[in-house]
Amino acid sequence: MMKIPAGILVIKPLLLLTFFLLILSGQVKSQNRGIHIIEPLGLEQVRIEDGFWGPKLKIWNNHTVYDVLDKLEGKYEPDREDIVKEKEKTGRTRNAFLNFDLVAQGKKNIGSSDGPPWYDGLVYESIRGAADLLVEYPDPVLEKKLDGYIDRIAAAQATDPDGYINTYTTLNRPDQRWGLNGGDDRWQHDVYNAGMLAEAGLHYYKATGKLKLLEAAVKMSNYMCRELGPAPRKNLVPAHAGPEEALLKLYQLFRDQPGLKKRLQVPVNENDYYTLVKYWIEHRGVYADADGSRKRQSYGSYNQDHLPVFEQQTIEGHAVRATLLATAIAATAVENKDERYIRTANIYWDNMVGKRMFITGGQGAIADDEKFGADYFLPESAYLETCAAIGSGFFSQRMNQLEADGKYMDEFERVIYNNMLSGVSQTGDHYHYENPLAGTDNRRWAWHSCPCCPPMFLKMIGALPGYIYARDKDNLYVNLFIGSEARVRINKKTDVLLRQRTGYPWNGNVMIEVAPAVTTEFGIKIRIPGWAQRKENPFDLYRSQIRGSVSLKVNDEQVPVNIVNGYASVSRKWKKGDKIELVLPVEPRIVLPNEKIKTVAGKMALASGPVIYSIEGIDHANLNELTFDSGIPLNVVFKPELVGGINVISGKASSKSGPVAFTAIPFYAVGNRGEAPFKVWLPVDK
Repeated sequence: MMKIPAGILVIKPLLLLTFFLLILSGQVKSQNRGIHIIEPLGLEQVRIEDGFWGPKLKIWNNHTVYDVLDKLEGKYEPDREDIVKEKEKTGRTRNAFLNFDLVAQGKKNIGSSDGPPWYDGLVYESIRGAADLLVEYPDPVLEKKLDGYIDRIAAAQATDPDGYINTYTTLNRPDQRWGLNGGDDRWQHDVYNAGMLAEAGLHYYKATGKLKLLEAAVKMSNYMCRELGPAPRKNLVPAHAGPEEALLKLYQLFRDQPGLKKRLQVPVNENDYYTLVKYWIEHRGVYADADGSRKRQSYGSYNQDHLPVFEQQTIEGHAVRATLLATAIAATAVENKDERYIRTANIYWDNMVGKRMFITGGQGAIADDEKFGADYFLPESAYLETCAAIGSGFFSQRMNQLEADGKYMDEFERVIYNNMLSGVSQTGDHYHYENPLAGTDNRRWAWHSCPCCPPMFLKMIGALPGYIYARDKDNLYVNLFIGSEARVRINKKTDVLLRQRTGYPWNGNVMIEVAPAVTTEFGIKIRIPGWAQRKENPFDLYRSQIRGSVSLKVNDEQVPVNIVNGYASVSRKWKKGDKIELVLPVEPRIVLPNEKIKTVAGKMALASGPVIYSIEGIDHANLNELTFDSGIPLNVVFKPELVGGINVISGKASSKSGPVAFTAIPFYAVGNRGEAPFKVWLPVDK
């Protein structure tokens, strides 16, 4: 037998196997490969001045946010059969704020309330979105309106000595808080609503400096921390994800602003919030303690409770719940750098984007339970809830923050230019719940019996300015091509002003002026989209080719485009007056699906830049007769008179009567000129 030199550790095969199993289970931390945390800029640091987004944000700020809030108050004319019948029966429309008023009056167990149980949460989400808009667009009228709502919320909470507030449960099931004692939190949304209150309070404080809603959020969060979590508290995880990231942000707020705690009339132990966040994530799929005690109900994969999170290998269940849980896991990974969280976030994202994401950024193939389908099941008639796409956008942004890889913002961009924009009309007051890729019409509704998508939309567009740029110690990152100004400090000492001017997404010309207070050396990393690198999808779920190439100049001199992790980097001593010129090959292109996507086999789609296109029946009486050649020449022209100004792709298709001209418009623009059939995936000539 060979002699082992002194000092060499002998590891038996069984022990070695055990060690590797521990690594796989996350009980032994491995090196954090690929982790590079960057910090998105604060909303107060960025101002949008953009030809594409500017007019839309003006409509959303001046009209949409008021429209959503007014309709939550019941100020709408029903235009869907279910809520028309409801008004005929009750004589009025639903009013979410009436629920708070009834609770404030001491009403309890009256057996009725307005709207679904998550109406409280939709109010809070709308306040969060509106608060973020106030940072970019100060509006005393809107702020006064929100203050009035906050007074009513606080009055309702004041009737409960615990600081508990969930109006549906108080008015209908007061003995079933958290969905216990025979209740059902999948329906009641106690925990979800509490999380959205935490977010609303935090965002409104950051926007205005006002404390009333934040204090209400702290009261409810403190009560949750007393009631839920490790033994001897109740073993409960959210039936609807979202509260995890909300309480993480609440923890970070008080950790970073310890003096804020002294200004509140309630105690704050921010570590309790963080403990509960980790409990909620790590106890999914754990239905009882090791000794069999504290058994709880599970909703299975519907709310990602079918397996412990760190054992899950695919993104499953209700698509909104799944993407919001994934967002929270990625956000927590940024905080704790725990390999288990990092690995799970990557597993979720890779599976979502590589096998389950629709070409428009949509998520959720199946209407039943609003859930993900199996890998590569991507039918044209899929559900594709607006909220789910936005949830995946939030997830991709957090992954970019965690790993500083441009591929994540590629998919974020896919969401916001397609499925998200499809969710709201050009006028800013009609909405989509579903966004299928083919249909007989694309009628948006004024209001819905489950109007969750407009508040989610407000959350994303309110947060958007903060996602354009990011930074680390030595670099600034340009993540989105949106005309804007940003003020940021680099190297902890030098203030830098960035000015971005662009015609994106209609053309690929981007000009960035760099103005540091003093000449300073640092790097600027500019995202080069995957489609511009002939990589439509990082896993080849979709494929495309372009003729043009990327061009980059600094002070009119051509520089090499060396792309690392999705970014072209320029490092130099920057001075006032320096400028970067980027040209991206925004041109019409044909996108083909992976051969494993059987639901759209033999079809193609059209795109230009980040925008996916659709053929609409309003332009083609013979829409269903048309077939297309994947090698056809394509032309693009800007039409300022159409749907607020859009690029239109044109070319020749085939029909029974011979070649015919076709016109394609952005998918998000479909349904704004009247009801008509439409399709994204186009049959290719045999």
